[in-house]
Amino acid sequence: MAGVSTPLLAAEVSEAGGLGSIGVGATDAAGARMMIEEVRARTARAFNVNLFVHGPAFPDDAREAAWLAALSPLFAEFDATPPAHLRTIYQSFADDPDMLAMLLEVAPPVVSFHFGLPPADMLSALRGRGIYLMATATSLAEARAIEAAGLHAVVAQGFEAGGHRGVFDPSAPDDSLGTMVLTRLLARQASLPVIAAGGIMDGAGIAAALDLGAAAAQLGTAFVACPESAADEGYRRALTGPGACHTAMTSLISGRPARALANRFTALADRLAHLPPPDYPIAYDAGKALHAAAKATGEFGFGAQWAGQGAPLCRSMPAADLVRTLKEEWQRARS
Repeated sequence: MAGVSTPLLAAEVSEAGGLGSIGVGATDAAGARMMIEEVRARTARAFNVNLFVHGPAFPDDAREAAWLAALSPLFAEFDATPPAHLRTIYQSFADDPDMLAMLLEVAPPVVSFHFGLPPADMLSALRGRGIYLMATATSLAEARAIEAAGLHAVVAQGFEAGGHRGVFDPSAPDDSLGTMVLTRLLARQASLPVIAAGGIMDGAGIAAALDLGAAAAQLGTAFVACPESAADEGYRRALTGPGACHTAMTSLISGRPARALANRFTALADRLAHLPPPDYPIAYDAGKALHAAAKATGEFGFGAQWAGQGAPLCRSMPAADLVRTLKEEWQRARS
């Protein structure tokens, strides 16, 4: 998850025998280069660089003004003023030639895509550097698009997963397939290796995913409570407390559907049901500003506390220990 993953976390996972990952969707080419260099300074093993490939955001002054007006009382609660204007704070990889040039230069072992696929010429250039390519699918149709684009593997993201839904088109109907159904569907009807993701928190979950035909399992929420992650104290408390039993799929925080721990932000769903948020990532500019204002007073309930439905199974331990524990649990489940 971008914003929570760190080079240290990725390196520790890779050193312990997993495939560590850094999310660079929230930074530019220079920032991504620094993160990649830090991972390589810590490990010689393979790691993944994850990129956002969202469609263009369409600014709408009236819509954004209405959104800020709706959030204004919350800013006032923390003696803060909402931003005068909202920005498109993240650039899609599809529109970022600097990021592509950097990746072609440094050639990380693995690159994965979320929210869709970049243009064919970008994929061809990355393949030409020997980079292993993966992308998230939430449906069979998306998996087939990934196949047709010539990628090497598909990540089957179930509806249980924490963080942003990887849907290619957020305006289209979402079948909300769970990890079990989606993994089995892709294992039987798609030709690429399938990596199961969503709600997998322990070795037994990994074993179940492999039994369904997955080649591997991807765990995100399971590692957020590790000391190497960038999660703040409020996020960690929420993730390891009784509130972890409750998650919500919401577009309020960023403008795209994402699963988070239920908190004061997600609780605004009914109050703001009549008001569509600005496009992703414009809405996220407002969400981040509100979180910063609240956090400055000690209130963490407006953070983007991304977490999957398996959050109550989260464990606070060093990442390397968690990888070893997962392996031991998987081996016991297979015996």
